[in-house]
Amino acid sequence: MKKLTAFLGATALTATAALADGHAQKWDMPLAYSGSNFHSVTAAEFGKCVTTGTGGAIEITTHPSGSLFPGAQIKRAIQTGQVNIGERLLSGHQNENALFGFDSVPFLATSFDDADKLWQAAKAPLTELLQSQNLVLLYSVPWPPQGLYFRDEVNSVADMKGVKFRSYNNATSRLAELTGMLPVTIEAAEISQAFATGVADSMVSSGATGYDRKVWESLNYFYEVDAWLPRNYIMVNGDAWNGLDDSQKAVMRGCAELAEYAGTWRSKEYTGFTLAGLAAGGMTVAKASDTLKGELQEIGATMTAEWLEAAGAGGQAIVDAFKAE
Repeated sequence: MKKLTAFLGATALTATAALADGHAQKWDMPLAYSGSNFHSVTAAEFGKCVTTGTGGAIEITTHPSGSLFPGAQIKRAIQTGQVNIGERLLSGHQNENALFGFDSVPFLATSFDDADKLWQAAKAPLTELLQSQNLVLLYSVPWPPQGLYFRDEVNSVADMKGVKFRSYNNATSRLAELTGMLPVTIEAAEISQAFATGVADSMVSSGATGYDRKVWESLNYFYEVDAWLPRNYIMVNGDAWNGLDDSQKAVMRGCAELAEYAGTWRSKEYTGFTLAGLAAGGMTVAKASDTLKGELQEIGATMTAEWLEAAGAGGQAIVDAFKAE
């Protein structure tokens, strides 16, 4: 930490000279989640780190809650240079390439430790895939374990039939199909309104999302099933990245390393805090029944097999490397 701080200070002096020549750059950073969400807080701190470390040569401004681009459009906006940087849940893009869904395979990695092992196994091939799409990966932060939210009590998969279910990627849509629920695509920024108006009555998500959106105003039950720990990814447009000098790239890499550490720590700390917050809001927070958990495990096995078939040798290599840890 001390070495990085000293490095940033030295780099800032160099960047100040660039400012004198009028080379300051302003980068807008779209975020899908609310400004109070720990991912958005981490991204804002990353932006300040880069601005400070480059002596103001690169000024990053975050735009939370999908205010600049809705979540589904952020990746494309970065690729095409509409913005230089942004954050996206890549599992929402499994239709482009199944590898983007490695972090949302049900019950493959159900703890922070396992999620980190899975990330280490997938990092190199994912980075290469993103580079082929003109994207440079800076850092990634996991969400807390995913649980199930419902308006009404659920003790088995049979109780889910016909329930309107918020989906946000291939995995959640397929989960809805296999449980008899009705998938409805809803962006993170629209969750509260969707539940309040009856557009949806359930979702799979972390305690963090439910807490940030105060879903206890509409929903009554949260079941801890620890289905998976999806990740958010911060990416830079490849052309914008190539336009940076070596010192600026080094600052971004250093700030990204700090952000990934801080964001992961926040995710872990936020897990217990947000579940307590859901309970305080009036929701019933409980472990899934043995029946429900067993049925979900069977569905998870089906979805894992389907993902491996879609992802091919690349997906199998990630799973093999993960299990070898």
